[in-house]
Amino acid sequence: MRHRCLATAIGLTMLSAPLSAQSVQAGADAWAKGDYDTAVDNWRPLAEKGDADAQFNLGQAYRWGRGVASNLAAAQTWYERAATQNQTDAQVILGLMLFQNGDHPAGLRWLRAAAEKGEPRAMLVYGTALYNCDSVPQDAVLGYAYVSRAAAQGLQAAKDTLAQLDEILPLEDRRKGVAIALAKAKDNPAPGSKPADSKPAPVKTPDTKSAKVVTAKLPPAKTPLKGPVTQVATVKPAPKPAAKAATSATTGPATGSWRVQLGAFSQRSAAEAQYRKLAGKLSGRQAYYVSAGPVVRLQAGPFESRAAAANACKAVGQACFPVAGK
Repeated sequence: MRHRCLATAIGLTMLSAPLSAQSVQAGADAWAKGDYDTAVDNWRPLAEKGDADAQFNLGQAYRWGRGVASNLAAAQTWYERAATQNQTDAQVILGLMLFQNGDHPAGLRWLRAAAEKGEPRAMLVYGTALYNCDSVPQDAVLGYAYVSRAAAQGLQAAKDTLAQLDEILPLEDRRKGVAIALAKAKDNPAPGSKPADSKPAPVKTPDTKSAKVVTAKLPPAKTPLKGPVTQVATVKPAPKPAAKAATSATTGPATGSWRVQLGAFSQRSAAEAQYRKLAGKLSGRQAYYVSAGPVVRLQAGPFESRAAAANACKAVGQACFPVAGK
């Protein structure tokens, strides 16, 4: 194995591009062909010498268990090394891993770094955290700016989240958010778009190097890392309405085709926990858990009309909005 790597390195010195770039490229080419052992052999010495793209790729190999035994701790170590060198894909994947594992402050630190560079997945999660006051000071306008920019890049989960925010935030706040988004887009244009499939295939890096990296796409649902969290409606409670208003808002027959949407969550267990907190204010209305891509939307109902559902939102004392039931 050592002789093969040496021969590869010698041959690459004949090319015009830098050795490190060509070696990372060679590893990406091997990965695309399913030759994961060769890919790892190309990346490991470069990663150990500090090449950020090779470090990220080696993290991907450990995460997916290709060319090496699956080892999430090792994957995180290599992601951290690459992220520290400002490698955008590493910042996104590391941020999502930490966030999903419950370390929201650390995860958001990396996601914010990627969001400032216009990475859509990072902007969605960081923007949602700003709206939710989740480990960061609440700033609904700035959160709207990040989410709207992610939606403008075509990220479907961001489009869904933006639709919820459009129902909740006042028009003036949304206008301010759009202005911020436009300013940020001008200062930091978004990186090149990535394919939507979930297999780690090699793609060109956004910069001018000839190296390629194994793309940081969201993995399938069976892998340890899940899609971005979009807990849009789990915000600080609004001032509690008067008891009389609460009573009148939720009384009436439990029939009809309308519901209230109370949030979107990365896991059903989180949606169930939120319903338990609010069930007492819904006068026996049942919960509905609606799957929507990487999130589970919490809805409650039924209500006989849109007006009744809107009144229930006022009684609940947190951001929510009426939706037509199925």
